[in-house]
Amino acid sequence: MKTLAIHIKPFGVHAILIEWPNEVNEDILNTILQFEAFLKSNCLEGSDWEYVPAYNSLLLINKKLNIDFKSFSDKVNSWYHEMGTKVLKQRYLWKLPVSYEMEFGIDLEEISKSLKMEISDIISLHTKHIYTVYGIGFLPGFMYLGGLPKVLEVARKATPRLKVIKGAVGIAGKQTGVYPQESPGGWNIIGNCSVPIFDATKEEPCFVGVGDQIQFYSVSRAAYDLHKIEAEVGIYKLEKIEIDA
Repeated sequence: MKTLAIHIKPFGVHAILIEWPNEVNEDILNTILQFEAFLKSNCLEGSDWEYVPAYNSLLLINKKLNIDFKSFSDKVNSWYHEMGTKVLKQRYLWKLPVSYEMEFGIDLEEISKSLKMEISDIISLHTKHIYTVYGIGFLPGFMYLGGLPKVLEVARKATPRLKVIKGAVGIAGKQTGVYPQESPGGWNIIGNCSVPIFDATKEEPCFVGVGDQIQFYSVSRAAYDLHKIEAEVGIYKLEKIEIDA
């Protein structure tokens, strides 16, 4: 397979940013994850290094030392062309329950009018598709999910809300995602996920990783309430399926 071109630039004194072609593309994402795995196991081992993969970039951060950009970028270029094929860590398809009740889907009517589409069709399309986690950021545990059907593409809200509730499921542009905690936000809200995406008290606060996949499924209000209780007491079991096994 042809090696994709990369561009390396400084990102402060402790980090560099490696960029791939500016596309939303799973092949590019897989190359980024391959390179991250290669660096971790062959080149930049140890806890001083932090890696932030997203869409078409990989941020490398050294928590202690300043980075000499010229010499380090030369090494990164060399490593990139040496990496070959690296076995990636196991990835999963996660099934997440969502209530699309109007109480939660506060923008469904507006989207329905804008797209000239029945609300039931919007929900059906949103749950039918499988989304790839291209990045995690903005808020701890906020997943940027690519793969939204083109017919569901709507612009971000012109004026963001000051308060979007925890678990809100939104769409904007070509993406969908879940707000892991209450925050301001400008995405169009179509439902609410009944299980927490991020829990700072856990050893692994966010169970989802970049490269994983997400599929939503619709649940009744009664099931939503039950899931909330089960999640609070720690007995809710997320459904996950191994991919790339």
